[in-house]
Amino acid sequence: MKEGRQQHKDPVDAIIGQWAAVRPDLDTKAMEVFGRIYRLSRAMGDRMEKAYAAYGISRGEFDVLSTLRRSGEPYTLSPRQLSATLMLTTGGMTGRLDKLERAGLLRRSPDPHDRRGLQVTLTEKGFDVIDRAVGAGLAVQTEALSFLDDEQAGQLAGLLRELLASTERAEH
Repeated sequence: MKEGRQQHKDPVDAIIGQWAAVRPDLDTKAMEVFGRIYRLSRAMGDRMEKAYAAYGISRGEFDVLSTLRRSGEPYTLSPRQLSATLMLTTGGMTGRLDKLERAGLLRRSPDPHDRRGLQVTLTEKGFDVIDRAVGAGLAVQTEALSFLDDEQAGQLAGLLRELLASTERAEH
């Protein structure tokens, strides 16, 4: 924490206190961490949704547009590549693509290398929207993180990276 700021109690502390009162035998360290991660994820998700809504897109639609933008020129991927990157079913992806295409943010066209396949390409309008939306989203995240100094933010990022890696390894 930056100097001059004190730790304060949060709703997770209250939950931990309640468990301690009725089940003092429980080790609630994991609940303290994951309860806060869950609450933080929900709160930031809501903030991000509002930031993206200003550009007429949802978080899910942001994910599609940002995946195309990050892919580099010509900002084109197959629906299968998008689905794999975003861990979505093809049905879920189709709905997002339909909406984004209607809004003029992307276009679908036949794949010249596979006559059964399609390509999804970011339009100029989509490029503009995603570039502005990513800046707005990063501003929201940066503001939330401003409570920590650079060293603390780096430590937190590193710890979360390790935790995520160990969790993903355990899944496989």
